[in-house]
Amino acid sequence: MQWLAKISSFAGNTFAIWIIIFASLSYFFPTGFTWIAPHISLLLGIIMFGMGLTLTVDDFKTVLKIPKSVFIVSVAQYTIMPLIAFGLAYLFQLPPELAAGVILVGCAPGGTASNVMTFLAKGNTALSVCATAVSTLLAPILTPFLTWLLASRWMDVSFWSMFKTVIQVVLLPIVLGILMQYFFQKQVKKAVAILPLISVIGIVGVASAVVAVNRNSLFVNGFLIFLVVLLHNGFGLCLGYWVAKLFRLNYADQKAVSIEVGMQNSGLASSLATLHVAPLAAIPSVIFSVWHNISGPILATYWSRKEETKRKLVTDEKTLNN
Repeated sequence: MQWLAKISSFAGNTFAIWIIIFASLSYFFPTGFTWIAPHISLLLGIIMFGMGLTLTVDDFKTVLKIPKSVFIVSVAQYTIMPLIAFGLAYLFQLPPELAAGVILVGCAPGGTASNVMTFLAKGNTALSVCATAVSTLLAPILTPFLTWLLASRWMDVSFWSMFKTVIQVVLLPIVLGILMQYFFQKQVKKAVAILPLISVIGIVGVASAVVAVNRNSLFVNGFLIFLVVLLHNGFGLCLGYWVAKLFRLNYADQKAVSIEVGMQNSGLASSLATLHVAPLAAIPSVIFSVWHNISGPILATYWSRKEETKRKLVTDEKTLNN
């Protein structure tokens, strides 16, 4: 089991690399990956079940200890990213399917990768975990509603069909995972170490299928989508930080809010886009999945080194004073 845990840890730490490798393979050899497309919902359900296994009752009790911070993150999550997405889709005059796809990414809840990035950035990890859990539990209502509200300018989106899918592939698997963790804590604890590997396999599978199915469209629109995704992620990180600062949260909380707002559950977005909008609408989610797993570690490393430098200066100053 230890060797499997090591492989899982390695896969989680090199997630962006695997996305790039398999997205490239599926682009040049699409027939080897199109068979995954019908199983996207199943893969997402497995990923969400794994997320549920990592959540405990104590995680939700933490919400009661820091309600203001969790409320600010949740509101920021479902206002900043959807509105930025709408603005970018309008500004760049994106085709209907791509516009809906960008908006769907913006309306998705926070991704679990944000928890790791917050930890590495020396931010408030407890706040990040709580915020991800809360935004994910709100997703069955807010993700379909906001997507329907904002994307209807470009194309018809069914709130109810999307709502039912999010209940089936997000809420139910997470609740089942939480219950499994609560009643079989010892057994689940042994399996948690391999969850990053399962998540990586699942998300890489979804991304590969989306790229394979949309190979031609990606060739035509790839650069434009990448630019939109880069701006979407960048504005989300910056505005999340400034909103937290505006409400006078502490520095650790500011970092958590920034990362939580800027990093989306792109796996959910790509699945919903494929099932309820159009295969092409899933492309922004795939590119977002790659990019935010590059920008997130860069930002986390910057903040971590800044914290270390500050700590070293304080230590040196104390030494000189003594």
